[in-house]
Amino acid sequence: MSLAVRGVFWTGTYVAVAVAPLVFALLGDSPPGRGFLIDFSVALGFVGLSMMGLQFALVARFQSANAPFGEDAVVQFHRQISYVATLFILAHPALLLVQDIGLIALFNPVTAPWRARFAVISTVCVLAIMLTSVWRRQFRLRYEVWHGLHLLLSIASVLFALTHIELVGYYVDTPWKQVLWVVMTAAFVSLIVWVRLVRPLRRLRRPWEVESVTAGRGATTTITLRPIGHEGFRFEPGQFGWITVGRSPFALTQHPFSFSSSAEADGRVQMSIKAIGDFTNSVAGLRPGTRAYVDGPHGVFTPDRNEGPGFVLIAGGIGIGPMMSMLRTFADRDDQRPCQLFYAGRTLEDTPFLEEIQQLRQRLNLTLVHVLEDPPQGWTGERGRIDQALLHRHLPERYARMQFFICGPPPMLDAMESTLAELGVPAAHIHTERFVFV
Repeated sequence: MSLAVRGVFWTGTYVAVAVAPLVFALLGDSPPGRGFLIDFSVALGFVGLSMMGLQFALVARFQSANAPFGEDAVVQFHRQISYVATLFILAHPALLLVQDIGLIALFNPVTAPWRARFAVISTVCVLAIMLTSVWRRQFRLRYEVWHGLHLLLSIASVLFALTHIELVGYYVDTPWKQVLWVVMTAAFVSLIVWVRLVRPLRRLRRPWEVESVTAGRGATTTITLRPIGHEGFRFEPGQFGWITVGRSPFALTQHPFSFSSSAEADGRVQMSIKAIGDFTNSVAGLRPGTRAYVDGPHGVFTPDRNEGPGFVLIAGGIGIGPMMSMLRTFADRDDQRPCQLFYAGRTLEDTPFLEEIQQLRQRLNLTLVHVLEDPPQGWTGERGRIDQALLHRHLPERYARMQFFICGPPPMLDAMESTLAELGVPAAHIHTERFVFV
């Protein structure tokens, strides 16, 4: 099955699961004395709840389901669709009040029946998820704290909503409807068990350890991980993995980083990490021998799945990590297809791997265009930022046939996607990696 067909299949599956409770709930007779707005509000609530349950599936890292889209795209969808699900959920009580303002008594946590209390608690959990996610930095929540809070609130919101539905009883009053909700609930619980128990157990049986820690330019540290008691895994250049270092594989939080080593190397893998946050600031202090666990490989940001007559790599800052994996792999494979690297940084000191890239030019058909915002005195290279004019000056004549890979800060990715489209590069030839998982 091609990736396009698989993409259509998984998209259809998502839509079908999202609306299935709605279809089942509306089949049969409506309870007496209920107007259109009440039934409509219930319908929106069912869809919102189903979408909340599907949020767990979107971040469960199922490689077969993520492959047609890329895991970063699936996570971005997870973030954006959460707003839609929240609107559906909030519409449920809002429309109830429009229908009958007297129902506001159901929001009193002291006098309201338990079916209403569970609904209110579930809604409060959803709002807390949104607020702590959108304004995490304003609340000064560390990533690990936010991640644990996000998981617990998400599970609680779905469980309280399911309890609310059971206590209301109107839409689970027939055996076949009860079977539907048993299946939906079992699927939800199975997802939690798979993510929080089964997968950590599998990682526990395949440990890694930190073999070396190497400091580089621009507050970048490269860690080398070697497998313990197993052969590791094969990955494709440009892919990434989630790592847990110095903790149990059952820890709530893992961190995603691209592999920067060659895909042709032995079982060891390298990740190059820039100190920009809670966990990344601690990487330089890791000691060889520290136990680690790796969940991977993940991602479709790789030339192995996007073959072409040549490649254009556009990297900003630590976005050079997956590009180094590609270049090192090309060198180990003696791949002489033309490759052009646009490498942007603020200063010369903020550009890791520059010396190695210069050496790789001797082994590859590689052209380097180094761009600095604040270059040193006597700099003869490009200045400022990568823009349309700069690309137009350096791209080869038949650039539209090449495959473009872009990795860097989100504003740079947005700008490059628009710029390349204006330059006539087909959308199918433009590949980005967005490590914005919060």
